[in-house]
Amino acid sequence: QVQMVESGGGLVQAGGSLRLSCKVSGLTFGYYAMGWFRQAPGKSREGVAAINTGGETMYADSVKGRFTVSRDKNIMYLQMNSLILEDTAMYFCAARGRTGLYLLSWRYDYWGQGTQVTVSS
Repeated sequence: QVQMVESGGGLVQAGGSLRLSCKVSGLTFGYYAMGWFRQAPGKSREGVAAINTGGETMYADSVKGRFTVSRDKNIMYLQMNSLILEDTAMYFCAARGRTGLYLLSWRYDYWGQGTQVTVSS
């Protein structure tokens, strides 16, 4: 059974940093491309960052230069710096059972339950 558990969310002031983690079990992590998505209240889910099996990465324009995605063993990370109010959302990790960098949610097969990030002024 595939399990994906996000952690590291919380309340942070604008300009601050958070590091999210996504611990994965039940699949061969190295064979899966991974992604981070977020969803704010009243908005659709949007892709934030993706990382391929070989470590290649892709970012949404809104987070380029501020967020960094990485992976190690069976965990994916999202380092978030210079946080702004618009980054407030529930953050989800996702796994895709083949290679490829995508920020489209329908490209992904498995999802975590999410971790809340709230940026305050």
